[in-house]
Amino acid sequence: MWKKSKVTDQTAAGQTGIKKKSKVPGVMITQFKEELPEGMTTPDFTRKPIALTIQEGKLAVFKAKITGNPTPTVTWGRANGEIHYHPDVCLQKYDEATQEHTIEFPKVSPEDADTYKCFATNEHGRAVCTVVLNVIEVGFSKTREMQKTQTEDVADFRKKLKKRNPDGTREEKPMDSEEKVWEILLSADKKDYERICAEYGLTDFRGMLKRLSEMKKEREEEIAAFVTHISTLKHIEVKDDDCATIELDMELKDPSSKIFLYKDGVMVPFTQEGADEMKHNLKQVGKKYVFTIKKLGTEDAGLYSVDVGGINVFSTDFKVPEVDFAVKIKEVKAEEREDALFQCVLTAPMSEIKWYGKSALLTHGEKYEIIVSEDKLIHKLIVRDCRPLDGGIYAAVAGIKSCNAFLVVEADKDPANKGKKAARKTTMAGGGDDADLAKIAKEQQEKYQKEMEEKLEKAKRRKKEGPLVPDTVVVVEKSLDPGVHFHAGLSDCKVIIGEPAELECKLSNEECEGIWYRDGNEIKSSEGITISKEGSFHKLKIHKVTEEFAGTYKFEADGRKTEASIVVEDPPRFDTEELEAFKTPVTVKKGQKASFRLPFIGRDPIKIQWYLDGEELADEGNIKLEHGEGYTRLLLNKLQRKDSGEIKIKLKNEFGTTEAVSQLVVLDKPTPPMGPLEIVEASSSVIEFKWKPPKDSGGCKIANYILERNQVGRNTWKKVGPIGPDAKFRDTDVDHGRRYCYRIRVDTEMGTSELMETEDIQAGTKAYPGPPSAPKVVSAFKDCINLSWSPPANTGGTNILGYNLEKRKKGSNLWGQVNPPDQMITAKGFGVKDVVEGMEYEFRVSAINNSGAGEFSTPSEFVFARDPKKPPGKVKDLKVTDSTYTTLSLSWTKPKDVEGVEDEAKGYFVEIRPAESTEWDRCNLNLITMTSYTVKGLKSLAMYWVRVISMNDGGEGEPQELDNYILAMPPPVRPRFTDAKIKSFMVVRAGNSARFNINFEASPWPDITWQKDGAPVSKKVTISNTEGTSQLLIPSAERSDTGIYTIIVKNIVGQEAYSIEIRVTDEPKPPGPVEVDENVPGTVTISWTASPDEKRDDRLHYMVTKRDSSKRQWHTIADHIFNNRFTACNIMPGREYQFRVYAKNDMGSSKHSESPKWLITAKKEKFTLNMPQSKVTDLQCPPKFIVPLKMHTAPQGYECYMSCAVKGDPTPHVTWLRNNISLNTNTNYFISNTCGVCSLLILRVGAKDTGEYKVVAENAMGRAECSTKLTVRE
Repeated sequence: MWKKSKVTDQTAAGQTGIKKKSKVPGVMITQFKEELPEGMTTPDFTRKPIALTIQEGKLAVFKAKITGNPTPTVTWGRANGEIHYHPDVCLQKYDEATQEHTIEFPKVSPEDADTYKCFATNEHGRAVCTVVLNVIEVGFSKTREMQKTQTEDVADFRKKLKKRNPDGTREEKPMDSEEKVWEILLSADKKDYERICAEYGLTDFRGMLKRLSEMKKEREEEIAAFVTHISTLKHIEVKDDDCATIELDMELKDPSSKIFLYKDGVMVPFTQEGADEMKHNLKQVGKKYVFTIKKLGTEDAGLYSVDVGGINVFSTDFKVPEVDFAVKIKEVKAEEREDALFQCVLTAPMSEIKWYGKSALLTHGEKYEIIVSEDKLIHKLIVRDCRPLDGGIYAAVAGIKSCNAFLVVEADKDPANKGKKAARKTTMAGGGDDADLAKIAKEQQEKYQKEMEEKLEKAKRRKKEGPLVPDTVVVVEKSLDPGVHFHAGLSDCKVIIGEPAELECKLSNEECEGIWYRDGNEIKSSEGITISKEGSFHKLKIHKVTEEFAGTYKFEADGRKTEASIVVEDPPRFDTEELEAFKTPVTVKKGQKASFRLPFIGRDPIKIQWYLDGEELADEGNIKLEHGEGYTRLLLNKLQRKDSGEIKIKLKNEFGTTEAVSQLVVLDKPTPPMGPLEIVEASSSVIEFKWKPPKDSGGCKIANYILERNQVGRNTWKKVGPIGPDAKFRDTDVDHGRRYCYRIRVDTEMGTSELMETEDIQAGTKAYPGPPSAPKVVSAFKDCINLSWSPPANTGGTNILGYNLEKRKKGSNLWGQVNPPDQMITAKGFGVKDVVEGMEYEFRVSAINNSGAGEFSTPSEFVFARDPKKPPGKVKDLKVTDSTYTTLSLSWTKPKDVEGVEDEAKGYFVEIRPAESTEWDRCNLNLITMTSYTVKGLKSLAMYWVRVISMNDGGEGEPQELDNYILAMPPPVRPRFTDAKIKSFMVVRAGNSARFNINFEASPWPDITWQKDGAPVSKKVTISNTEGTSQLLIPSAERSDTGIYTIIVKNIVGQEAYSIEIRVTDEPKPPGPVEVDENVPGTVTISWTASPDEKRDDRLHYMVTKRDSSKRQWHTIADHIFNNRFTACNIMPGREYQFRVYAKNDMGSSKHSESPKWLITAKKEKFTLNMPQSKVTDLQCPPKFIVPLKMHTAPQGYECYMSCAVKGDPTPHVTWLRNNISLNTNTNYFISNTCGVCSLLILRVGAKDTGEYKVVAENAMGRAECSTKLTVRE
């Protein structure tokens, strides 16, 4: 059955669970982090709720006390169902005085009996405890009858709601108010139940909940027949583009199910898939369905319902308030890191409107601040700390009306801040006309009040005349009943003890008087309280609030009431004079002590903390903390220089926190001066150098630097004397060529520092300057080239006197001096006039000091001696050659060269501008000379404008833009599968995972859908889609997962599909008992009971094997049998047979089932032997060698084997001869003759065995010989 998911465990996702024991039995604590920060704790119960058994209709209360740092958030839940918070049903409270969390049931009912859970959660952990509520029922028979009646009423009403035509559509008639309210409640959020009941006059809240619960259960069962899953139900929402949307995510069991849209019970026609012909449109993206209502008007208000296959799945009430913009928001231009303000004025009061930034809904927070005036007519949006990315279109939506304007953020153009983070600015762009807006708002308020009074008067007249005609009903809010009413009610206020407080309300009638109450008792003007009336405004002012003034205040006039609470707070605070004295810095010397004392007031208990440079101080060692009644004191002993810093005191109680800051300065001797030494001049008569001040001056102002000088080679130091607070010295008492060393100390009122000794400095050495920077071409003409350069970083210890400048033509190796040898250039630039028009030159420069000219700089860039060029023209044929989701490739043709008008382009810059921005961003920092470029780093599917600017020495040409914006996406490509070989069949063992990957290409990014046997895949199947790849994963496959899985890849160009059959199976179970029967002689029919897996596996088949008594081996006689019977042939009588049957599928074969033994007894007949007559045959023949002897060569000492074959009848006599000497009687040779195969074996061959060997075969019919030779190798 389909059900909405609900949260039952409030553990945060991703948090670990470390179980801890609580001191209170029955409390379970889960710690989210392995180690807790210092001072932080997990939630815990100091007192848990106590189980309760109570009579029906009484007040039931559960109380709990909870600790934890930071303060935990407390929620309640129940085991069965959910808790409905309503003043008549259930209330959750917190008492700050007793620090108790309570949940109350004002009139407990049998439905409230359950097991309840109390959750206490903070960022470090969670504590849970349970408690049972038992309810004793009273008047059981009456209650049961009421329940029975109520159930019948619900069933009858549901039948009334379900009246449908045969095709599933509703009857064409408007809905009455009762049908409308229940359809609204079925789809409403629980927090809106109370508002809806009040709006439609439902007073029995508990009865409504019971009836609604029954209706929801029945509707869930009906929806489950058409919808597999439904979630993310978004009520109707007005967008910034003059349209409203209804969104819901649902998965249909049958994708072809019809979807209907109704307004107030009447069917509304709509178009699908982005068609623009109708006012209403349905767009489906995967499982998301979005209904859009365009060109909104007041006639679009009503109850919209979405039905699937004749069942209502979602309803939302669309109300159109009568409001418009009197003043619309205007374009705002803001500087980077400045705040921007949008403001508008409405024609009717609204508590809130919707703000959109670049089509995204904005909410109140640190970045965006949303402000509403007291009369709810002026609405403001402040964009804090504007950055270039914040620029774009911002919109305000009130009801069905909207207005929009641009926010333009100008980047910081100060060159000094280039590459640095801009400083935060306190100014605000877009403000300044508050007085005008307030004037317009006042006019609109008067106009609105006048219209309301006219409507009230009209309503009164109609009430006297008779019932209202439906077509002329004026919709008026319930608070605007005839008579006196409140334009502005009382508002709760929090006030600090001792300060004044004021309550104010405004009536619609200036002549009406009223009465003030506090906690139900009437109050009047008295000492400390002033009650006043100014026109329609009624005020109550408390001059100096004390704790006795806390309570609930009510103002009553003409039967109308409004009330508010005054909460008296007593946070910690300081006396102003004492605080100013505390802020004065305390200065002490090293080793002394410092004391800080500050009185305070506030309600106890107050937590007091002292800090030094952000580190909390504890009462230990040289630190003493003293806390008395109304004051605190910090005493620091034996102070050191490092103890200097910020002293802060922090006070905290239940009402708030306050801080005060002072400074502690500990004086000490300064540290030595810092190097490295910078030599300004080291000439024959002067040594001048600089150094850095000390890292720490000891907290005192530097009075003097004390110097001593030593001439290298001598042992004495000459005191130069105090030279003042400047870290530099010029020594004119030096001898040429001598080397000097200096000691420097810092002198302050606390004493003299340690010394810093410099390196040796020689007076009057030859130190040439380093090279200046490469000359830069300022401007070039046909008769003059103007150059500039920077002085060298290394001056050689003396001042730079001037420069020498040289030039060289391109292609030449000779440098020529530009300035005369006796006239150096004293400036850092020069105009070279000795040039030839059309020639190309480069330049270099060297610096000159007292020692002479130094090294030359690196050469400048080559420059032509010609008049400045004209900027180039526009590039030609700019086009897009390729694109992806993050890149864009461009190509173009060079601009034409028009003499005297447009010169040749030297390079190009490519610039892009996002559609929502007004500024162009340059893609390449350096000029490109190619006529093609690839822009990288684009946002997927974002819109961009593109242009190319040509450049040369004359400047920038006119930009050439593309005719239309570009979408960051590849060119459209119809989906296709890219794998070379894709399998179409897969077998998976039950219990294993099934995984199928398939690669594809498509552009734009396609919608990917997987189906099983034509229906959407189940939830257990995991689909993973990445760029160009989709994976189907069945984690633990079951036989029910067998089927044909189809992937559908679809985009705007087309779609492609591919199917694979996945078979989930296992080794089959064996077949049942096997029976054997003989129907035809010589054959046997084997039959068996089907395997239990046969019905679940259409590829299951059988194999039959046979064994008989003559062979005793099993062999297969049949395979791939798809029925339960087989006939075996060639069955021999007298033999014993046995058969085995196996079940087989794609995973293998089962265990066998064996038949009983089968035997056909053979019939014995009398055996008669008839011997045939034989003929006499003469087989005698002379000897003949069938296989002759072969030649042999044997190594000495090895054996040798000779053989041949001879036939003859009678059997011939065989004689072996060596060199014609018989060997038959020689024992050194082993001779044999077996069935005509004659062999001779020599065990150890020697030289004497060499010779000719002959075999002679003789019988009565003749004689035959065969010979060979044996050669013996040494």
